[in-house]
Parts: sequence; C-alpha cells; structure tokens
Amino acid sequence: MRVDNIKSYIYLHIIVFIWGFTAILGHLISLSALPLVWYRIAIAIVTLALVFVLKKRTLVLSKSKLIQILAAGGIIAMHWLTFFWAIKVSNISVTLACLSTGAFFASILEPIIYKRKVVFYEVFLGLVVISALALIFSVSGDYVEGIILALLAAFLSALFSIINAKLVVHSEPYLITFYEMVGGFVILSLVLLFSGGFTIEFFQISSSDWFWLIILGVFCTAFAFLGSVYILKDLSPYTVMLTINLEPVYGILLALVLFKDSEAMNSTFYVGAALILSTVIANGILKNRKKRKLAVK
Repeated sequence: MRVDNIKSYIYLHIIVFIWGFTAILGHLISLSALPLVWYRIAIAIVTLALVFVLKKRTLVLSKSKLIQILAAGGIIAMHWLTFFWAIKVSNISVTLACLSTGAFFASILEPIIYKRKVVFYEVFLGLVVISALALIFSVSGDYVEGIILALLAAFLSALFSIINAKLVVHSEPYLITFYEMVGGFVILSLVLLFSGGFTIEFFQISSSDWFWLIILGVFCTAFAFLGSVYILKDLSPYTVMLTINLEPVYGILLALVLFKDSEAMNSTFYVGAALILSTVIANGILKNRKKRKLAVK
C-alpha cells in the first residue's frame, strides 16, 4: 500500500494553488477568450517540447492513438475557451463555483460512456448540485451568460476527464497531454483562420499580456502538468483527486483578496458554492469507501 509522501503532498497543494491562479490570469490578461487560449496552448506546446527534447523523450505514437488524442485535444481547447469566456462576461467567483459541477456531469456521463448502472448516491448528490445552482442563479442574475458558459466548461471538463481515463490505459500521460495540446492548437487555429481572426491586431500583444501569458502557458499549464505526473509516484490517486477539489476554493479566495468589490457576492451565492464543493468532496469520500470495501472482499 502506497504511503503519501509529505513533500509530494506539499507540491500537490502548490500545483492546485497554481491552477487556482489560472482564473486570476484570465481576468488580468486583456485578450478575449479565443486568442488567450490560442497563445496559452502555443506557449505550453513549445515549453513541453523543449523539456521533452532535453530529457530525450520520444514523441512517437501510432496513427490510431494519435487521431484519438488530437480529437480529445479539441475538447480541452473548447473547455478552456468557455472557461475564460465565462470569466470575461461574468467574474472569477461565478465561473469557479459553476466549474465545480464537473463531478456532477461526470456522474451522468460515466454510466453512459462506460455502460454501468447509475449509482443512487450520485443521483442524490446531483439533486443537491441542482439546488445549489438554483441558489447561484437566484443571486447572480446579471451573470446568466457567464453561468451558462461555465456550466458548459464544467461539462467539457468532465467529458475530457472520462476520455483521458480511457486514453491513459494505453499511452503515456506526457504523450497524451502534449498531443492533446497540439490537437487543441490545430482546432483553434482553423477556427481563427476561417473566421478571419489572424489579423495584425491578433499578434499585437502588450508587454503586460505577454508576461501573464508566459506565466499561464509555462507555469500554470506545462510545468503544473509535469508536476502533477511526478507526484503520482508518491501520492494515492484519491489524495490527488480530493486535493484538486480545492482549486475553486483557492481561486475564489485569491479573487476576493486581489479584486475585492468586483468579486464580492451575496452570502446566498457562497452557500450555493459551498454546497457544490461539499458534494464533490462527499462523492470522493463515498467512492473511496466503496473501493476499500471491494478491496477487502
């Protein structure tokens, strides 16, 4: 049985904190969602390629696997696009609260994709999430567009995670992530190409935006991913999963500290957000207990 390493656990919290900072960067960068995500992916691809070359890692994949991974990259690109779009039209707190519904969408998608029975407690937790969303909608009427986009981002995140769970069985995680980013980059480039998005203004980036984009692409995307793979050697998947659920908490707290009034919400909103986060944690605990019972049998 693997024993969680304290040092790796600290690294994990740092990584999750960095991911929580992603929403802050989305607010700080003046670019609209599409060019923001395009530059993020481009910087991450270059960074990962350099790391893999220095470490002499092979990037060879079979054609069938490559096509599957590139297609999954389109989904993660759309997730990031709707995520940052939601931040632009609402605020960080609303976006992250709604993004926490990813576990709820996963509980719906998993039985469909894996053709397994629906679990009763997942249905109950799903009803709690719906009630929490009703609370958020009731006090965030001005952010309806952002809420819808954030929920779509959560759905895409859940779909992406389930697809990745299948892909990782047959391919190395670093290969999957690299080619998913390549796939996302190709998809967004085609969208920009056919919509006439590649204008002179598109490539005119301010120095402050370049600074935040490099932090987003290098640290919050490329290095955070490499770190998350590294710590899996010492930490159990359950520990990692449960800790990642703190990402919205870190992000909302950071937003309140940095942007104060623009992020302050009604107390009812925080009740709804807390309910969603509670269901995510409860789902993780119940799943872990179920796995332990099966292991004992």
